[in-house]
Amino acid sequence: MKLDKTLGLHAQSLQLHARRAEVLAGNIANADTPGYKARDFDFREILRQEQTPSVTVRTTHQNHIPLDNGVISPSEMAYRIPSQPSLDGNTVDSQLEHTAYAENAIQYQTSLRFLSGTIQTLKKAITGQ
Repeated sequence: MKLDKTLGLHAQSLQLHARRAEVLAGNIANADTPGYKARDFDFREILRQEQTPSVTVRTTHQNHIPLDNGVISPSEMAYRIPSQPSLDGNTVDSQLEHTAYAENAIQYQTSLRFLSGTIQTLKKAITGQ
C-alpha cells in the first residue's frame, strides 16, 4: 500500500494551501507599499498538475530525494488585475486579499481534518482496533 495514494490529494493540498497563505499574507502586508503588485496562483490548476505530472523521474537509490519539492514556480504565479487602479501603482485590494486568505484557511483546515481522520483510520487498522 502506497501512503501517497492512501492520503490522496489532501497531502498535496496542504502544501499548496500553506504556500498560498504565504502569498496572500505577503499581499496583505504590502497593501500600503507603492508600486506593489498583488500576486496569486490558480490553486485548482496547480493541484491538477500535481495529480498528473508531465515528467516522470525514477530514483535509482532509496536515499535519493524525489523531484517534487512543492515549490510554485514564478511562471505559475500571476499578478492580480485590480478592479480599481490606485494612483501609486499598488494593486492590492485589501478586502479581496482578506477574503481569499480566510477561504484558503478554511480549505486548509478541511484538508487537515480529512487527513487526520484518514491517519486515525490507518492507525486503527494497523493496531487491529
